[in-house]
Amino acid sequence: MGKISLTSATQPMIAKYVENSHTGIQSQTLSRYAIGYVLRGTKYIYDGDQRIRLTRGDLFYLGIGHHYTENVPENGQPFEQILVYYTPAELQRILMHLNITYGMDITNEHHCSECASHSYVAMTGWSSVRNFFVNTNNYLRDEHFRHDETVENIKMTELIYMIVSHEDSCLKSKILSNIDTAKENFEQIVYDHIFKNVSIDELARKTNRSLTSFKKEFRRIFTIPPHKWFIRQRLMHARLLLISTSLSVSEIGVECTFPNTSHFIKLFKKEYAMTPAAYRSRHQEAGAAAPAQTAAETEMRQAL
Repeated sequence: MGKISLTSATQPMIAKYVENSHTGIQSQTLSRYAIGYVLRGTKYIYDGDQRIRLTRGDLFYLGIGHHYTENVPENGQPFEQILVYYTPAELQRILMHLNITYGMDITNEHHCSECASHSYVAMTGWSSVRNFFVNTNNYLRDEHFRHDETVENIKMTELIYMIVSHEDSCLKSKILSNIDTAKENFEQIVYDHIFKNVSIDELARKTNRSLTSFKKEFRRIFTIPPHKWFIRQRLMHARLLLISTSLSVSEIGVECTFPNTSHFIKLFKKEYAMTPAAYRSRHQEAGAAAPAQTAAETEMRQAL
């Protein structure tokens, strides 16, 4: 599985990505929020046992932190997507501009379990947002953004305006909740330390909070205690490494910051009701069965 780190220092604000071949599941670390749109092909977002499927015309949001995605070209055509990136400061500036200049309501009235528990959103794009990305694709093709930063800023503001002025949704809620910069700084520190050997006490100090205050804020944002959340994030990463790499179980345990292999196996079995080796074996068997099933279906169609 490949790893991609997208930071504000190395990436533009608006970018188009084209993939001619299938590269499997990718581990991405974002330092900015990303709002994306699928132009062609199929995109998958992985979240625990779920695999969310997006196709042409679908819109998605990825928050700051770690994400697991897969981009699949189809029918001999490359996979294509456009991503628009926002730092917390840029997003706050745009929201305040819309509020002060146009009197737009930037209060967040939408609350649901999906918003609270996920750092991504996937939904079908509505007419105006589809037109926005078609137009943006033309600008990218003609390289207008490369020569005119003002145009880029206008397009970024236009996208946020369309989302905030649209009906209540998880996407709108995610955008509006990001006006709380203190919350985003807290989240950024947490995400930066998922795979680092750091104690909860040290994390509390890094966020300038007492241990009690840190745990309370952590639970408010992530809904579960810190220790449980960190273990779950590391196990999710381990599971994807098992199915997408040839690393040994012990190597994966080290990669995911578990103190030793036996501890890693114990936690993995507790979370997924099987050992890492059994999980890998089951996935390999399922992958081998798929082509056979396809061949059988082909023979049946030919017989009919």
